[in-house]
Parts: sequence; structure tokens; C-alpha cells
Amino acid sequence: MTDPAAQNTAPATAGAVFAAVDIGASSGRVILGRVLDGGTAAAGSVELEVVHRFPNGVVEIDGGLRWDFDALFAEVLKGLAAAATVAAVQDETITSIGIDTWAVDYGLVNKAGELIAQPYSYRDDRSRAAVAPVHQKLDPARLYGTTGLQFLQFNTLYQLATEPDLDGMQALLIPDLIAFLLTGQRRTEATNASTTGLFDAVAGEWATEFLTALGLPKKLFPPLVQPGETVGTLLPEIASRVGLPAGTKVVAVGSHDTASAVAAVPAQEENFAYISSGTWSLVGLELKHPVLTEASREANFTNERGVDGTIRYLRNMGGLWLLSECQRTWAAEGFTPELTALLTAAAALPPGGPQINPDDSYFIAPDNMPDRIRAAVRRTGDVLPDDPAAITRCIMDSLATGYARTIRDAERLADRTVDVVHVVGGGSQNRLLCQLTADATGKRVIAGPVEATALGNVLVQARAAGQVTGGLTELRSLVVGSHGLQSFTPELSRL
Repeated sequence: MTDPAAQNTAPATAGAVFAAVDIGASSGRVILGRVLDGGTAAAGSVELEVVHRFPNGVVEIDGGLRWDFDALFAEVLKGLAAAATVAAVQDETITSIGIDTWAVDYGLVNKAGELIAQPYSYRDDRSRAAVAPVHQKLDPARLYGTTGLQFLQFNTLYQLATEPDLDGMQALLIPDLIAFLLTGQRRTEATNASTTGLFDAVAGEWATEFLTALGLPKKLFPPLVQPGETVGTLLPEIASRVGLPAGTKVVAVGSHDTASAVAAVPAQEENFAYISSGTWSLVGLELKHPVLTEASREANFTNERGVDGTIRYLRNMGGLWLLSECQRTWAAEGFTPELTALLTAAAALPPGGPQINPDDSYFIAPDNMPDRIRAAVRRTGDVLPDDPAAITRCIMDSLATGYARTIRDAERLADRTVDVVHVVGGGSQNRLLCQLTADATGKRVIAGPVEATALGNVLVQARAAGQVTGGLTELRSLVVGSHGLQSFTPELSRL
């Protein structure tokens, strides 16, 4: 395998900028990234400029929860057009485009290159019924021993098992589908491929025997591409539409947004844990080799690919979706407090209140989340007042407790000792959650950057263009020098 750190090392042109398409489950952005001061670890910095924001979310189409991909792609094109305009005004050249999104979901494309339907969302319940039939063909222990993938009922292989006819189709994961429509090239980026349940965690290739066992076409997925490799260049009609040169490259990054986020964790320590805190919480360690033991499977840890062939050894936990769904329900009822005020009120409540299991599948689908949380508390024999501050504190306490438990499990299973916990993503701005996490883990927590995913996306592109050099340590040094970080130490009185 080619060393990603040595790929595409032609020097970038002066005034080079990089466009990052960064889409999450609730919103998306197109961002321009600039590496300043020559990109050396000692003096360099990374600057981000958001040029376009747009909403995202599941919609009900044909009786199922799907993504409105046509609208999503239209927003991507608007964002690239905005990026081209901003770059032109500042006499800059967009060197390349990188795309990251959530994992697992896919669109089916026929031989003519047509998307046959809007992609299903992982929040749709259709794959639940496929779990048992899949496990009859592939024993869960065998699956884990090869893929190292955490069991989630919406993993790609279970979704694919519900498809009535895949003859002549290819499955393109969401970032790969966007790249295909931009370039005409069909590829599957490796960090996202590792979330499908059909990827060999040791070999770093498709587990074709699993495709055969499930009756899936061997070429259901396009060939793999690694972060830093070029997927293709913009199609002439796309380039004309967005105002960019037809030769503009689309470069593979860590297309699973968590892979990009972990690449930008500002860790200077070897033994660190990370929490990518957003709609979901991805909690774990960065390893050189997967952990494929039965104990790891029973603990439901996953081994997913990271940038430069690293392993993201983590557990996928519930996240701030719980709070955002509560806010949506409260807003519909006419209660719209500022988030800061809500968290301040929650922080004023005494510790030791009721908690829930934030990983319960009961919370996956959108609905009246405050009622669900209170019902879950009742099932534990406790009572949670119908008060937004109390419900918010319950969510924060439950997440922090879950984070601490997951980090302890990861240390034990990977035989590692964690010195510090890095929180990146939207949750790094949540001072209450960060402090509670420090208290629950008994470890120092470093919060930031918020835009870790976009930073990782831009840095991989910049390295592919030769504007920065080195491995993850050097890339992370640029993040440390660019973005203010906050530190939280355990408050012993709360432990």
C-alpha cells in the first residue's frame, strides 16, 4: 500500500486553498481551508472560512425515512460555487475538494450511473428484521473476527440484506456518491468502507467471502481508495456550473467524518482517548492494529480505519441528538431557551440525579424525546421531573457516565492506559459536558477544536498537494497552533 503521507507531493501553488464539503446528519457546510506560514509544525496554522451552510435531515419518502439526496447535492453545488466566488475575489486557487459525511448509508446506482432512489437513512427501522437472517448465514463471532465492526442494527450489511434486487447495481456510500456525481468516477474511500461490515480489518480490503455468503454481487462496491489519493477531476458540466476549472481535483480524505475528526485531534501525547461529540458520540482510542478478541466483541467495540492506516478503536454511543431532539420538541411547545441558559440551569442542579442509557435504540428515531427520556427513567424505578433543566442534566450526566465507562473498557481491552481525554466537535463547546466528563473519568479533558472534522479534511488535502508534510503528529501540531483549546480537570468533590 502506498504511504499516504508521501502521496501527491507536488508543491501547491501560491494562494492555494482547499474546499471541504462537510455534511452531518443535521447540517452541512462547505468550507475553505488555508494552511498559513508554510505549514511547518513549529510555525504553521490552519484557517477555516465557512462559505455556505445548509440544513440536512431525514424525510419520509415512500413510507420510509430517507435522505433528500437531490436537495443535498444541490446544496453542495451551491457551496462549491460560493467557494469559487470567494477564492476568486481573494485571488486564490482552489487546489482540490474533499468530502466527508456520516457513515453506513448508501445510494444505489445503476449501470447508466443513475441514482435509482433517495438513500435510506440509518434511522429507518427496515434493517431490524434483517439482523437474524444475516446472522444465520454469518455467525456474529465470525463477522467480528474479520471485520472487527461493532454490532449496530443499521450497519450497511443489514441494510443491504433488505434490498429486493441488486442485479446491475453498485452501492455508493454517501461521500462516494457525491464524489461520483462530481467526477464520474466510482470509488469507495477506505475509512467509510470499514463501517460497512463487509471490510477485512486486518487486510484492509473487501471481505468478498461475506458478499458471497449474503448473496450480494462481488462488485457491489467500487474499488477502494485511500485518504490522500485523487478520486478524479470535476466533470466539465459540473466545473462550468460551479465556476471552477475542469481540472480541479476531488481528493479522498477521511470520508467518514469521524476519521477526519480524529485526524485533527490535537494530541501531543501517545496515550490519549478521544470523544468526537456531536449528534453521535464516538469514544475510543487510536491504535496501530485492530483488537478482534471475543471480549472486544462482547463489549461491542468497533475497529474502523483512520487516516494513515490507523485503527479507530471505539464504541459508537448516543450523543447530543438527545438534547437537540428535546429542543425541537420544546420549541414546538413554545419553549425556546438559549442553549447556554439551559446548560447553566442544568449545571446548577445537584449531582446524583437520574440517568438513562443513551445508547438504547429506543432513542434512535425522531419523536417526543423529553417524554421518551422520562419514560426510560421511570423504567429504572426513578422519577425525572418534566423540567427542561432536569432533563438536560439527565442527558449530560448520562453521556459523561457512558464516556467514562467506554474509556475504561477501551483501556482494558486494548491494554492501554489513557493519560488525557480529547473532546472534539460540537460537544467541545459544552462546558458542562466537558467538566462532567473530567469528573466521571478522573482524567484531564482537553476540549476543542469544534471544527475538527473540517480541519482533518483540509489537512489531508493539503498534505496530498504537498503544502504540508509529515504524518499525523505533524498534522496535529498545526491544529494545536491554530485553535484555542480549553482544559478541564476533575473536581474531586464531584467524584
